[in-house]
Amino acid sequence: MSAGHRHAPPGEHEHEFESQPGLPEPLPAGERLLWQGTPDWRDLAVHAFHARKVAIYFASILLLRGGFVLADDQGLLRALVSMAWLAPLAAFAIGTLLALAWLTARTTVYTITSRRVVMRIGIVLTLTFNLPLRCIGAAGLRLDRNGRGDIPLTLAGSDRIAWVHLWPHVRPWSVSRPQPMLRAVSDAGAVAQLLTDAWVQARDGASHHAAGPAPQRPSLPPSGRAPQAVPAAAH
Repeated sequence: MSAGHRHAPPGEHEHEFESQPGLPEPLPAGERLLWQGTPDWRDLAVHAFHARKVAIYFASILLLRGGFVLADDQGLLRALVSMAWLAPLAAFAIGTLLALAWLTARTTVYTITSRRVVMRIGIVLTLTFNLPLRCIGAAGLRLDRNGRGDIPLTLAGSDRIAWVHLWPHVRPWSVSRPQPMLRAVSDAGAVAQLLTDAWVQARDGASHHAAGPAPQRPSLPPSGRAPQAVPAAAH
């Protein structure tokens, strides 16, 4: 498998060297563009950058700080003043996480073609990973109630991409065996089904040129409220 990447030339915007957004080179003859999308920055803020948890943490600290002042009978005004000293730090931390989520979504493009999954990621340093469908052993799906979700990909064989190169476009806690992940994708169920169909066609096409039985059609029900078939390892 070729999990290649390409860097943007210094001082050049990533779109200026791409044949089209998300693709560093024109698609070869016979390869079709099936889908392109970007992460939802609000979902990234909550699930990847944990802005909600940080906000809850700071809110708890502020309430405790004010509560301790009130418990010492120093009055409501003194309690509010003591809380105000910490409020700018809380606002800065949460604002930074939201900004990172927005920039990550703005600079990311996920692409599915008839032969591969392409991930163009990176805020400062742009990387483009090409994941051939024949080298994807399995995939999952996590759906939110709003229809957005994550699609983690398990690479077949011994191929690996460093966790630090993928983050935050990687399945959480998969450090020893990193799994690239299409994160916070809108209409993730439909995208997973499209990936399934492309994966099956790519595997079926490869089986005509290789010895051995053709792989069975995958039927792995993902978690979420609307189960869809997603690629599973061929038997």
